[in-house]
Amino acid sequence: MQQGLLPLFPLPLVLFPRTALRLHIFEDRYKELIGEVLSGRSEFGVVLAKEKSIASTGCTAVVEKVLERYPDGRLDILTAGRRRFEILLLNDEKSYLRASVEFFDDDEPAAELPAEVRKRALDVYQALRALDDSAPEAELLDPQPSFQFSQTIEDLEFRQRLLHLRSESERLRELVEFCGGYLPRQRLITALKRVQPLNGHSSSRFPDRA
Repeated sequence: MQQGLLPLFPLPLVLFPRTALRLHIFEDRYKELIGEVLSGRSEFGVVLAKEKSIASTGCTAVVEKVLERYPDGRLDILTAGRRRFEILLLNDEKSYLRASVEFFDDDEPAAELPAEVRKRALDVYQALRALDDSAPEAELLDPQPSFQFSQTIEDLEFRQRLLHLRSESERLRELVEFCGGYLPRQRLITALKRVQPLNGHSSSRFPDRA
């Protein structure tokens, strides 16, 4: 368990270890949070914000670069996920939430990951990247490639489940199974986006903007 309290940043997203996250900081309480993180070169916790609560499992982030500072104190920053944690106790003494947390990692050694499972998951990620030109290449030497392979999936419930699992082979199997239904839906959505601007109009007047 971390000595002291971890600052928390609830967001409508799930951050994975060793994946990038750009943030625009505009609320006063989070300007204060990031200011303290920058001065102390410390981590803060990103947790999924629900309707009336927050998830109990999150991932810490570190600020890799301040992209822009605005005159009114707003910030654009680039962060990266680092390590997972479970919230033990919340503290609201400051303007932003803090928590006593316990960090955790996988229960099984990464070396035990079957090559066939990794290959199937990599194929799935290549299919996901084909639908999203902005998707980064996966770090194939990452000891937990499931987080790299799942970074383009938008389903928050699925992402939160992966974050919580403590087995890399189980996460990869879950990814492959989930994408059996997810990929066809995403292909259909992508196709609809491409043809929607042309629906009922000539292509010369309404070009494809997808």
